[in-house]
Amino acid sequence: MEPPEMPEPGTGPGTDPGTDPGAGAVPVVRAGADDRAADGADGAAGTRADAEAGTDADTDAGQASGEAAGTGQLPSLSTGSWVVVSLAVAAVAVGVVFHLAMVFLHVAPSNTASKEYQSTVDSYIYPEFEQNWKLFAPDPLQQNIHVQARAEVRSPDGRLQTTGWVDLTAVDLTGIRHTVAPSHTRQNELRRAWSFYTSSHGTNNTPTGVRGQLSQEYVQRIVENRFGPQLNGGDVVRVQARSATVWVAPPSWTDAKPNNETQYQETLWWSVATSGQEKAS
Repeated sequence: MEPPEMPEPGTGPGTDPGTDPGAGAVPVVRAGADDRAADGADGAAGTRADAEAGTDADTDAGQASGEAAGTGQLPSLSTGSWVVVSLAVAAVAVGVVFHLAMVFLHVAPSNTASKEYQSTVDSYIYPEFEQNWKLFAPDPLQQNIHVQARAEVRSPDGRLQTTGWVDLTAVDLTGIRHTVAPSHTRQNELRRAWSFYTSSHGTNNTPTGVRGQLSQEYVQRIVENRFGPQLNGGDVVRVQARSATVWVAPPSWTDAKPNNETQYQETLWWSVATSGQEKAS
């Protein structure tokens, strides 16, 4: 019996006739690599194209945003508006410099400039911008001074009524108690105004010089603002102020005796209609 014939190389099923499998495998693999290389090249080209397109888009967007930002930084103001803004800034700068110069001449040691312009400096500083250094005094204040005020009110039927004494200092203390950043006005306006008044007045509320009249007007203006033009359903006609002074109790380790007596100092009645004129009741 003859042995079966063996198929020739490259003639089996699924193999192209007349093709060497060894020789045919290399072209197939090389074709696949070439395809992948071509695909990679196409992908890289596409990526570069996309990147270039994205870069161009980013550049255009950046230029557009830059133009918009440039437009926002330079508002379209007219020449007149720029002139008004420039004048306003210059006026504020001049005001700040003038204020600092006046305060400096007020607190600086006596010199030629402060002596020559003393009247101008005093008229600007007093009473709102007065400076003092009692915080560093060797003998600080040992009194509690409360400023009180009352008003004379004319009701609609023409009757005059006098209100009770209102403790303005207590009202200010209530407004700043438990406050992290209390108002400087509430702390010092009333206290400094009364100190200014007492230091520029002699016995029987007699003003001493120009500062005495100025201090009286200052205290009166504060009291009028606190009460307002109308009170208790009527018109405020006159106001009066006074101080209630109580000595601070001495420490226990001293031999000083406490003084619990309250001392009062009253002003004259001041007419609201004729501000600045003192008239006795």
